[in-house]
Order: sequence, then structure tokens, then C-alpha cells
Amino acid sequence: MFNPKYTITDKLLANITKIDSIVRSINNKGFPHVVFVELEKAAREVSVHASTSIEGNPLPLTEVKKILKTTPENIRDTEKEVLNYNNALQNLNQLVDDNNLIISLKLILDTHKQIMQDLLPISDLGKLRNRPIIVNDPRTRKTVYLPPDVSEVEKLVKDLIEFIEKSNTVINPLILAGIFHKQMVIIHPFIDGNGRTTRLIAKILLAKMELNTFNLFSFENYYNKNITKYFSKVGVYGDYNQLENSTDFTAWLEYFTDGIIDELFRVQELLPEIGKTPSTRLENYHLKILEYIKKNGFITDREYSKLTQRAKATRVLDFQRLMDIGLIERKGKGRSVYYTLSN
Repeated sequence: MFNPKYTITDKLLANITKIDSIVRSINNKGFPHVVFVELEKAAREVSVHASTSIEGNPLPLTEVKKILKTTPENIRDTEKEVLNYNNALQNLNQLVDDNNLIISLKLILDTHKQIMQDLLPISDLGKLRNRPIIVNDPRTRKTVYLPPDVSEVEKLVKDLIEFIEKSNTVINPLILAGIFHKQMVIIHPFIDGNGRTTRLIAKILLAKMELNTFNLFSFENYYNKNITKYFSKVGVYGDYNQLENSTDFTAWLEYFTDGIIDELFRVQELLPEIGKTPSTRLENYHLKILEYIKKNGFITDREYSKLTQRAKATRVLDFQRLMDIGLIERKGKGRSVYYTLSN
């Protein structure tokens, strides 16, 4: 049975308290949903760039944004890594929205398959490794870690999942997500794609917080600022068989929560500025549409025309504006078109 060793130090406790305080501060300010929509888009772009960059992808953030906006015709492996991570991120985001937060071996394997699609042989996609591997220092190329034997991998992953399930009501989600993150790196269950898979599943665990960090910021961005430090904190050195019962998660958990604080501070400062930009500002006539839908369940152009003196062509643009930022959806066809709030 997996029983991680860690200590709730003064620093770790202070970090958890600070994170809770920042979360409540953001929530209490009551920013319009449109502001969060804009931030979610930016956070997804940064997450995709940072997590693939950590693993050696050379594409800059500007290029990642272009790829996510318009898929290239001839896709290189570096671009495929970006698109795969983005697809997996969006799929997991949907699970968060639907409250289907069940951490299982199947979820982990499915996520790995999405991340490594067309980047690994089919025999290795979404499957635990069936052969031994070694972890080398990316700078010196010298072996620094020998992961568990193949015969132990499945049991170790299942033990970790069982620990998460049994502890999710008694251990702070920040600690659970941090423990999951490091232990998965220690197990190294896949031939390749371990880091990306681990960071995405850790996001789901963080979604149990009151503030859905999965959508609002990129903790991967913090790691990408100093990749060497990240690897030194999350990894272990030596032979797993000799480290199995001596690994202490405390220092990693302090670093893990440091990263969340760093990103939350950035989000806290960014939110008011996003709220002032033309892309997130809503006019009174936009609010009339939203208020009418909230009260009646839907709105048609005919009903909207009774609420405003705006011309037909302008009303079309108003509806399109709200659809573009993800607040409403168009349903029906022709004269039967109507609009509802987005899920």
C-alpha cells in the first residue's frame, strides 16, 4: 500500500493558507464570466506551450498560438506534440465541467494515448511500459535514475490511485495533486510522455479547489521558467529499489505550492486588466440579451428587437459577439433560430 512520507511544515501550511486566501479574494470580486473566458483561453495556450517546452519542444509561445488557431497542413512532430496536448487538455476540461472527476487507470492511459498519438508506436500508446527504461540527465546524458521494474509498474500506479481515492476527503487537494505528480514521475509508467500525462492529471486533482485552476492558470508555466530546478525537485536520483521507502515529498510539496502561488498572483493582477480590454467588455445591450435568456431560457431575434432600437444587421453582430466569447449558443435553423446560454 502506498503511504507517502511528508511533513506539514510551517512553509507548506503558509502556502496552503495563502492559496486559499487568494482564491477567495478572486472569487469575491465577482468578475464577469466573459473575463474568465478570456483568461481560460490564454491559460490553455500557455499550458500547452510550457508543458511541451519542458520536454524539449523548441516552438515559442507565438508559434504555439498560431498552431492552435490554424492547424498546419503538413504537421511536424513538434507541432503534433502541441496539438495533441491541446486536445487532451480540452477533453479533460470537459470532464471537469461535467463533474466526471474520477481518477482511474483508464483515464491515465486514455490521456497518455491522446498526448502521444502518432508520436509513439501503436504498441506503446495508452499502455504501461513493457520494457525497462533509464532516466538520463538531459545535459550530461549520464544515467541518474533507474525506475521500478516492469513487473511492478501496474501495481504501483493502482496503489497511487487507491491512495488518492481514499484520501480525497481527508487530505488537502493541493497536497494530493502534488503527491500524485511526484509519485507518477518516480514510477515512470510509460516509455515516453510521462511528464505531460502526469501534469494533465494533476490538473484534474487541482480542479477540486474552489477556484478551478484547471481553467484559469498554467502551473506548467512556473516549471518552464526554471526547468532544471523543476526536474531536480520532482525527480529522484539513484535506483528505485533503494529509494522506495525513503523518498520524502515535503520539499517537492513546498515547491509545488510555491508554483501555484506564483501563478495565482499573476492571475490576480491580470484579471482587472483583462476586464478593461475591448475583447472582454460587454455593453448594456449585450447584458440585456443575457438577462433575458436567464429569465426565459432562450431569446430570438424578434424578442431582442423589442428590447433595443438596434438595427437587424447590428443585432446579428450582437449575437455573434456573445457566441464568439462563449457565453451563448445558437440553436435551430432559418426562422426557428434561437439562442441559449452556453453550458
